[in-house]
Amino acid sequence: MAQLNYEVLKQSGYPGYLLEAGKEKVLQFGEGNFLRAFVDDFIDIANEKAGYNGKVVLLQPISQGLADLINQQQGLYTLYLRGSEKGRKVDKKRVISCVSRCLNPYQDWEKVLDVARSDDLEIIVSNTTEAGIVHEADSKFDQAPPISFPAKLTRVLYERFTAGKKGIVMLSCELIDNNGKELLRCVNQYIDDWGLSDGFRRWVNEENIFCSTLVDRIVPGRIRDAEEVKRLEEQNGYADPLADVGEVFGIWVIEGPDGLEDRLPFKAAGVPVIVVPDVTPYKKRKVRILNGAHTGFVLGAYLAGFDIVRDCMHNDVILGYMNKMLYDEIIPTLPLDKQDCRDFAAAVEDRFNNPFVNHELLSISLNSTSKWKARNMPSFLDYVEGQNALPPCLTTSLAALIAFYSSDIRALTDKGLVCRRPKGDEYTVNDDRWVLEFYFAHQNDSAEALTHAVLSSLDMWGRDLTQIPGLEEKVANTLHVIRRDGALAAYQACL
Repeated sequence: MAQLNYEVLKQSGYPGYLLEAGKEKVLQFGEGNFLRAFVDDFIDIANEKAGYNGKVVLLQPISQGLADLINQQQGLYTLYLRGSEKGRKVDKKRVISCVSRCLNPYQDWEKVLDVARSDDLEIIVSNTTEAGIVHEADSKFDQAPPISFPAKLTRVLYERFTAGKKGIVMLSCELIDNNGKELLRCVNQYIDDWGLSDGFRRWVNEENIFCSTLVDRIVPGRIRDAEEVKRLEEQNGYADPLADVGEVFGIWVIEGPDGLEDRLPFKAAGVPVIVVPDVTPYKKRKVRILNGAHTGFVLGAYLAGFDIVRDCMHNDVILGYMNKMLYDEIIPTLPLDKQDCRDFAAAVEDRFNNPFVNHELLSISLNSTSKWKARNMPSFLDYVEGQNALPPCLTTSLAALIAFYSSDIRALTDKGLVCRRPKGDEYTVNDDRWVLEFYFAHQNDSAEALTHAVLSSLDMWGRDLTQIPGLEEKVANTLHVIRRDGALAAYQACL
């Protein structure tokens, strides 16, 4: 089977959009699955729908990577977006043609600097993992390339400044808070370290826009089933070792000034990219609705005998419980347009019902103590303050967490706390060691004693939750229900 390139694609009879030649308007630090299934998908659509005519130059972030393979395929790769929309199975295919080439900066640093000096360059994108935006003192100006990503970026910007070129829009996609602001802070630190001019500092801070962004699309990446790969190759008429897979849902929230939305190509293309003055409320929406839903229902669902998120969406009790928690208890506490939040919550149900992803409940359960504190407790406390009452579903989720960590404890091992599902199999709880030791030490407590110990733990919650009127009694009673009648009975009682 011939490997994908433009000639092979034309011979295959591919009927979709292609941009074989265009201006290299985007420099992208990262060539991995996520950026290729997210940012490059949106740029490709902008080329088709908005006439952006923009090509993306990818940079391989480490010495070993995909540059040779990407260049061998002339930047082409197949993207499959798979999932569920309004309850219907979706499987979309698109050949992405916005990538012009991929550079390995450890071999082609001068070519990277050539791109930096280009009149065509408008946007720089990055996703160098959570550890990428760091200041490393060993990074030097004259290294080819400098060690850290912010140092490489500083060098690229300096080359652009000395060539007398206009500033760019920096879109940081790393999964840290205030990613754009943190990146700019690191760049300014290198300006200090390297003794660069005040003129360059002013240009960086005044002529360039460093945007913090929120990215949201699950990207499983490559297809691992050899039989499916073979079937798709026969169907497509080419082999594509760069094929990528993402979920159908996707949204990119960019924090930026007035006018930026019109400067970027996405609005005109109708892709789900929005520019806002503050990304914080949208992060809160994602954490409280999407992540909060996961942490809110999966522990009890696992105790009830479920293993996969998708299967939970086919159970009326669990689905009803999750939706009541989202629509009645979480969304009312959020400082965003309520219809927007309801639309986002409806998409969550579709995402959890993805027929192509077997998302295991146990994998979600990792570190649930800190997750509940970060994802669910803020909604819980806001509801209590606003309604002067306990939110039934969120309160039940706290009882389910305690039940999950204390269900028929068998042993504490190096791998975690070994428990057993009611009338079921053993499972291992994974969390901070002190949390596991806490539950192991309290394994013989009554429901009331265990509830008091957990809720009063300042180490777990940063405050004494027993001070919230009625909470301790309600959680203990619900823990009794879960142990006696099962988690589904506790969920049903909320409906």
